[in-house]
Amino acid sequence: MSSQRCCNLHKDKLPKGSSAEFPDRASMMEVRLQAQEDEITLLKSSLADALRRLRIHDQVLQLLKQSRPRQARTRPRTGSLSTDESRACNWKMHSWKVLLYLRETGPNSTVSLVWKRRMRSQKKMKEEEEGRSPQISHTGPTWLCKHHISLWASPLRVPREFSVIKNRQSIKMFIRGRPITMYIPSNIQNYDELKMEPPSERLELDWVYGYRGRDGRANLYFLPTGEAVYFIACVIVLYHINNRTQRHYRKHTDCVRCLTLHPDKVRVASGQTAGVDKDGKPLQLCVYIWDSTTLVTLQQIGPGTFQRGVGSVAFSFADAGSFLCVIDDSNDHMLSLWDCTKGTKHAEIKTTNEAVFAVEFNPRDSTNIITCGKSHVYFWTLSGGQLTKKQGIFGKYKKPKFIQCFVFSLTGDVLTGDSEGNIMTWGKSAADIKTLGKGAKETYQIMRQTKAHEGSVFTLCTLQGGGLLSGGGKDRKIIRWSADLAPERECEIPEKFGAVRTIAAMDEEELLVGTTRNAILRGTFSDGFVAIVQGHVDEMWGLATHPSQNIFLTCGHDRQVCLWNTEEHKLDWCITLEEYGLCAGFCPNGSVVSVGLSTGRWMVLDLLTREVVSESTDGNEQLSVMRYSPDGSFLAVGSHDNFIYIYSVTESGRRYTRFGKCNGHSSFITHLDWSKDGKYIMSNSGDYEILYWDIAAGCKLLRNRFESKDREWASYTCVLGFHVMGVWLEGSDGTDINALCRSHNEKMVAVADDFCKVHLFQYPCPKLKAPSHKYEGHGSHVTNVCFTHSDSHLLSIGGKDTCILQWKVIGGGVGNSRERLASASSTSTSSPEPSAVPSCWEAVKGTWFKVENIKLIE
Repeated sequence: MSSQRCCNLHKDKLPKGSSAEFPDRASMMEVRLQAQEDEITLLKSSLADALRRLRIHDQVLQLLKQSRPRQARTRPRTGSLSTDESRACNWKMHSWKVLLYLRETGPNSTVSLVWKRRMRSQKKMKEEEEGRSPQISHTGPTWLCKHHISLWASPLRVPREFSVIKNRQSIKMFIRGRPITMYIPSNIQNYDELKMEPPSERLELDWVYGYRGRDGRANLYFLPTGEAVYFIACVIVLYHINNRTQRHYRKHTDCVRCLTLHPDKVRVASGQTAGVDKDGKPLQLCVYIWDSTTLVTLQQIGPGTFQRGVGSVAFSFADAGSFLCVIDDSNDHMLSLWDCTKGTKHAEIKTTNEAVFAVEFNPRDSTNIITCGKSHVYFWTLSGGQLTKKQGIFGKYKKPKFIQCFVFSLTGDVLTGDSEGNIMTWGKSAADIKTLGKGAKETYQIMRQTKAHEGSVFTLCTLQGGGLLSGGGKDRKIIRWSADLAPERECEIPEKFGAVRTIAAMDEEELLVGTTRNAILRGTFSDGFVAIVQGHVDEMWGLATHPSQNIFLTCGHDRQVCLWNTEEHKLDWCITLEEYGLCAGFCPNGSVVSVGLSTGRWMVLDLLTREVVSESTDGNEQLSVMRYSPDGSFLAVGSHDNFIYIYSVTESGRRYTRFGKCNGHSSFITHLDWSKDGKYIMSNSGDYEILYWDIAAGCKLLRNRFESKDREWASYTCVLGFHVMGVWLEGSDGTDINALCRSHNEKMVAVADDFCKVHLFQYPCPKLKAPSHKYEGHGSHVTNVCFTHSDSHLLSIGGKDTCILQWKVIGGGVGNSRERLASASSTSTSSPEPSAVPSCWEAVKGTWFKVENIKLIE
């Protein structure tokens, strides 16, 4: 959903890609633009809410006119009330009626403003009649204390972000000043005594789908253990190719950016993006050195030293990996040299303001370091604890825009691949005194230029026998070269996998290839290549699990619809659409799945044939939710045009007929759920509204929401509701939770938030500050979560990190949600008798006070 995406993008303030592809200035401008769009959306929602409240303005005025105090007689009859007593009684009745109405409409509504103005004007007239100057009186009816009198004498304040007030029958939660009323179910006898506990179940990371190849470099290595090591989001994956098992290194707290292998082929160094906290302040980061066999962290290099992120890392070779070179993502791209044995900084220097793509030590000399990037190749020399730089001279050769990669040949030369498709051979030569002046030292110059690919040369890889592999961008070719750069063999990667991003040699014949469309291929020149790892390429929002099989479907902005197998951990099939998908839902019979697109169009796919069996269009705005009724007889389609479209479903989900339209929301639909009997719908919207609909009665809006408090729901994905109120944190702005999902056994609820976290709560969790288990792994806002049909696993998908995490649910207790909720409340078996006037709450100067013990006078 683009509106949700606008609300969420401002949380990811740092660019995720290389600085060449995503310049800082352009990135910040995009963040500001998205923030402005977010504010416009909020203003529209506020305007719609104001118009809705104005419609009940006339009703309030009529109520005030009817309850206006009558003129008292000059001579009270015997036994009757005095003039002052009559006025007090009438005023009390008048006040109580309006207070009751205020309780229903909310203290920040137009109604409450009318009430306050009316009361102030009446008080002022009374004071003028008595010859007194207007002032705030601290005396009045005995049932109203001075705090309550100040209620109508001073402006009413409402919490701006998030707070909760309650009375006997409902809970009122405020998000951004908007009141959200949720009624307490009948089986809860004492809300205050409800005890919230974390769920007995826990999550354990089981599998990671995807690979970050679209903007990564040198991020794929093959270990002697038979494992491929690569990363996506905050997780470094060690995938055993033959056994098809995964292990995960999860020390990183934000997106991993770089990876390098120690000369011993066991230790690994990795760096990440700095990330920010909830207040937008950058977090401290470091480079982790860890053991790939035990996954134990051995060292933390430079905590708090690097700015924005770590872009490149490299171990030295000549001294068995005693030094580590790090280049950060600051404006100057600081190059620092670290002693791995002591963990101390050995040297530091600014490199360039341009993007830096790679860094490596000379394998024969650890005092020689090379960096490359945008329009440069730098040769660094370490001497006396100081680093000095020499720039590579292109001379008569055309200077390319980007130097993408480089390797060292067996002869000691440096081979670079550039954006012009050339492989340049660099060597030392005497300085040109005519050009550089007297005293100039030897320089690195191009000795040879070899045309290799059409488009960029993205990667170079040396083989043990002295051969060379190169991977192309535009032509998607892998070419094998001899030691003297004569082409020997070549092959082309299928177009659906994108360009070649990096190459890792398993042996002299078999290769691993990472691609720009986030796939890892395995193969040889003679047999070709097959994908062993695949993933989405752009932001994902759509997620749905099959009602009876261990499969799930995802869709996103890359226009791909993918069906995954949770048992075999593989992609069953993938199709590409003309538009990008944002939501999906399986038919209860499991034979078809509906997918909602960005233009208001939606289609139904057959799982076996992958063919479109039905297609329709509702409005011209994006769709946000597709939900079948429990028996599969209806399909509800939630749209950003504020409507919910209802279709009757026949022929096992292959035929759809428009049944009706739910019209009543004042903002775009975000979530909806069906009741267990398939007759009602609960829905949320972008302006934090909860509405209920009677579908059987013709998509009728249920204006008395109190009647829906005990209704049971077949699913629970609405982020606003009594049973999930505890998932919201204090200070939430209403967009911090993107999705939630209740388990099928109704014992737990998973939450996807804007801060890269997945939470697991007990269900229900109707009280604030409900405890939960929190899990990290995503590197971007988590857009959706969903349990598998047996609740054995939970799926979570990220936004910009294009990552799918499969969590295994372990542990668990007994009892369903209704039993736990009833036992957690009061042991009383009956509700207290209602008083003549139920209690209510009102706010005075930011504090909420209780108004009770009010007696009506006939």
